[in-house]
Amino acid sequence: MTAAESRYACSMQRRASSSRIPLWPKILYTLFVAVLVPVYWRHYGPANFLWASDIALFLLLAGLWLESALPVSMMALAVLVPEILWILDFLARLLTGFEPDAFRGTRYMFDASVPGYLRALSLYHLLLPGILLWSLHRLGYDHRALVAQTLLCWVVFPVSYLVSSPQANINYVFGFGSVPQAWMDEKLWVLFLMIAFPLLLYLPLHLLLKRLFGTPSVHPGVADTLP
Repeated sequence: MTAAESRYACSMQRRASSSRIPLWPKILYTLFVAVLVPVYWRHYGPANFLWASDIALFLLLAGLWLESALPVSMMALAVLVPEILWILDFLARLLTGFEPDAFRGTRYMFDASVPGYLRALSLYHLLLPGILLWSLHRLGYDHRALVAQTLLCWVVFPVSYLVSSPQANINYVFGFGSVPQAWMDEKLWVLFLMIAFPLLLYLPLHLLLKRLFGTPSVHPGVADTLP
């Protein structure tokens, strides 16, 4: 082995030993996303990937491979609470048969007309909060996430309104229930969501996650080096 090859091997060994995310979760997660994307694309169409939980799949994938706290922190703000509510609704329906008329929630998970493989793929909702919290534990919480996620939602909500319908109701841009809201004009409702989510969801979580998780470690990922 030449001196250059020896230095390269040592460098790769040091990099592997300092990795904060093991390789096997990255590979397993990547394989799952690679299966889910074409299936969802074919069944639901590309607009479905505007859902916050689907965006979280992609940004978490980037965060794991780049070992970057920023995209992981953004998605923690965006989906931790909604995903926990999804889990509670799913378990309530599963264990008690609870079926609220005004809330669609996880009703599709018990709809026999929905193909079983689609419902099986949707079980990722059960794991997503745990993966996000584990990733924050490994990578730390990036304080820039509040501003970054707010800017992202200011793009996603209007686009969701433009491409969605009351039936699909992507990101609840037509109301939180199964029937479109009638409290205000549709566009004002979207504006309300753009204000309410950062103030009522992202900000409290931001303050909590700052206390629970440290700042990114001294070995930042690529995105963590951005100003």
